[in-house]
Amino acid sequence: MSVTLHDRLQFLQPVAQRGLFNQIQRGLEKEGLRVTHKGDLAQTEHPKALGSALTNPHITTDYSEALLEFITPAVSKLDDTLAFMQDLHRFSYRHLQDELIWPASMPCKLQGNESVPIAQYGRSNTGTMKTVYRNGLSYRYGRIMQAIAGLHYNFSLPDQLWPALQHLQGDKQPLETFKSNQYFALIRNFRRYSWLLLYLFGASPAIHKSFVEGKQHQLETLDDETLYLPYATSLRMSGLGYQNNAQASLKICFNSLTNYVTTLSHAIKTPHKPYAEIGVKVGEEYRQLNSNILQIENEYYSDIRPKRVAKSGERPSEALLKRGVEYIEVRCIDLNPFEAIGINKSQARFVDTFLLFCLLENSPQIPDDECEQLDVNHHQIVNFGRQSNLMLHTPEGEISREAWSHQLFDQLQAVAALLDSGLEQPEHQNALDLYRPMIDQPELTPSAQVLAGIQAAGGFVPFALQQAVAQAEQLNNTEMDKARQALFSQLAETSIQQQADIEAADQISFEEYLANYMANLG
Repeated sequence: MSVTLHDRLQFLQPVAQRGLFNQIQRGLEKEGLRVTHKGDLAQTEHPKALGSALTNPHITTDYSEALLEFITPAVSKLDDTLAFMQDLHRFSYRHLQDELIWPASMPCKLQGNESVPIAQYGRSNTGTMKTVYRNGLSYRYGRIMQAIAGLHYNFSLPDQLWPALQHLQGDKQPLETFKSNQYFALIRNFRRYSWLLLYLFGASPAIHKSFVEGKQHQLETLDDETLYLPYATSLRMSGLGYQNNAQASLKICFNSLTNYVTTLSHAIKTPHKPYAEIGVKVGEEYRQLNSNILQIENEYYSDIRPKRVAKSGERPSEALLKRGVEYIEVRCIDLNPFEAIGINKSQARFVDTFLLFCLLENSPQIPDDECEQLDVNHHQIVNFGRQSNLMLHTPEGEISREAWSHQLFDQLQAVAALLDSGLEQPEHQNALDLYRPMIDQPELTPSAQVLAGIQAAGGFVPFALQQAVAQAEQLNNTEMDKARQALFSQLAETSIQQQADIEAADQISFEEYLANYMANLG
């Protein structure tokens, strides 16, 4: 007899009451552009007072020198995660002088491709490789696309959960294999249902016109400088955002760890003619790491990734294959521009509930035709999600966004109750109660609220600047934890020395270093 969601919820109730799910670990990675008070992208270097972007574990840069990335450790207490992220922002603002942190996922005013400075990591081989990789992204997709910011939600379940689930399901595989298979089951269901997160948390319905300057698009004009789609939820996750036509043939539907790693490995070893025409090293300039479909695995754009902390010199997929999935990284969440750290506690409680549901609900493999349906659903939600009676695809036929949302919320209710059984307050159920009205009242969603804010402020840039100024004032006027302040100051100082040590230790040229790295791809 097959095990159902109800069976799993019933089975886990006793351990949930003993606080098992209080041990869920989560970490946040949040990006934010540095901008001027006029809403222009900062052209200054990464502030030295924040440490080395190469070696500081908590404050670094993403694609651009102006794109800050804040990283919390993975811990089990949500309040600690959010407080840590708040203090990272407070610490940074102490050293940003006249600059602001842009609160929206879609970027500020841009002055063309070259106005987005590529991140610099010093003269070591590892630092040079990071910059060359970004240079490759510039040649392949342009820098403007890389100025988009988002929030990554890292999530892992307690070790004690896996033997219990394995026993319930009568699974006889090695525990590590079972755990990886279960995380991939979670990922498959995430792909089926993540349109709900895009609807509830999408917050990028509009952009500044400079983002699409000289390009064809289907956007409408909201005002002199703002373009939008009337019912869009997340243009960041649309065709305007991260995309790679060369990756379209990869067809990664996450049916198994082996399939996932094999497909990625193939892509980073397969030449792609348009990239070969760019060249790898032209004169003295390294234009990209290689001319393959992917330079490295991180170039694969996905709403969600299986992850494992890699050892020194170990590739991410190699670590996954050797030791299995350790956690998952959710990558489809827009920055919430109404929150200084891009997310609030209710959102996090909802995401936890949603991810546990994705794990506990049955998750058959995804055939090619369903994969295509999921892509259509994604397209519909990000571009037209707030439209009434929007129809989405399921293997059983079409269903309205409203009807399917209510069905999912009904299933999420029991999962929220399970998570709340180890807490003093029903925080997960309260989150469901907060977001359920948005199903039938799209005007309550963040994307609708952002659109209303843009119209009230007279444009996308004035709206985002208002939020940025208010958030800077809030962060500057509240005290940060003294121990964290000392930690961040120490890390900033030691990270600069660590970068210098790495640079001094290099014994080979970058050309040799890169050749060795590529040879290790197999």
